[in-house]
Amino acid sequence: MRPELLRAGRAILGLALGFATALASLMVLFGLLICVMLVFTLPLLPLVVRVQRWLVAVDRRRVAARTGKPVEERYAEVSGHLLHQVVTVLTDPATRRDLRWLLVHAPAGMLLGILGFAVPVSVPQNLVVPMVWWLVPGGLDSSYGIHVDSWPAAGLSVLSALAAALVSWWLPPRLADWEAGWASRLLSPGRASLAQRVAELTATRAAALEAHGAELRRIERDLHDGTQNRLVAVVMHLGIVERALRRDPPTALASVLTAQNAATDALIELREVVRSIYPPVLADRGLDGAVDAVVARCPIPATLTVTGLRRLPAAVEAAAYFVIAEALTNVAKHSGAEHAEVSLAVQGDHLVIEVRDDGHGGAEEANGTGLTGIRRRVAAFDGQTTLSSPEGGPTVLGVRLPTGT
Repeated sequence: MRPELLRAGRAILGLALGFATALASLMVLFGLLICVMLVFTLPLLPLVVRVQRWLVAVDRRRVAARTGKPVEERYAEVSGHLLHQVVTVLTDPATRRDLRWLLVHAPAGMLLGILGFAVPVSVPQNLVVPMVWWLVPGGLDSSYGIHVDSWPAAGLSVLSALAAALVSWWLPPRLADWEAGWASRLLSPGRASLAQRVAELTATRAAALEAHGAELRRIERDLHDGTQNRLVAVVMHLGIVERALRRDPPTALASVLTAQNAATDALIELREVVRSIYPPVLADRGLDGAVDAVVARCPIPATLTVTGLRRLPAAVEAAAYFVIAEALTNVAKHSGAEHAEVSLAVQGDHLVIEVRDDGHGGAEEANGTGLTGIRRRVAAFDGQTTLSSPEGGPTVLGVRLPTGT
């Protein structure tokens, strides 16, 4: 009995939250209508769409909590200049899908909320009124049109309370399950066409090849400009040592020490290059420990929040590590922020990363801030990158990486 009561209680709360989001849906629909009908309010469209996405995300989490399965979201990033944002919003299939959900959920959510929440609320009212009606001249009204001004009417109110309690135990879970079933279908992205999926995979492969090529060029540059030069210096100093040993052995010690220092520097450079390929700290401490070290080294105060993280494939952990390291470097160099927040969480079969700062905002990929490299690294894993950086801040970089599980 107790699990059934808990299940009914969760269903009632879920339907009540659905009633609230249905009311909010009406306001968002009204805002979208105003933005489309009045030209001078069109610049507000991206802002209204962000509110719409947040509201729909609440319903996605509500449905996922009911079904036990995450509801995937797939949005185009709303960034760049105003015209580009408006065009992105109007052409994004996810925006149209969310709009369809709001149109359906606004009336359905309110109706289900009334059925699932109003009936349970009537139970205490119909129990209390029969106890106090005799204190009020003329009696009191209880639910379902029952006016309690006599003891038979009071008994009828009690019976209606018992009936409402039985309905509250039986009806809300079924309404919530029924709503979650069709809501998950409406909220989930449809299956992409074969041509669209081929285009996505082609772009992903191109990004992966570009990221791989950039990484090879970086390693070659580091080896050529750093380690190779130091090794050349070692060889040169060893030649000096050889000549000194032939001519004046006592003076050879200084050259030996110089060659030793050059070899040590070359070894340090080589270790740095190796760490840039795959940081050993990932194998030793895991992703959370490695990121914690990066956060601790950040020039500005930063905090780390980890939720549900487990060991992931090495390639995924390395990509996440470098994304966070590059993002924090960008924050320290370009944002003017006083504080940054990093969050890591595993949601279903995705690793979700968020880097937030309280800087001046206005981050653009075209400004050479490393965001293009982050996007390419993530695209190589068929992941998603989002950036929100309005003027005045805050800047929020979001990344979703498939875990391969």
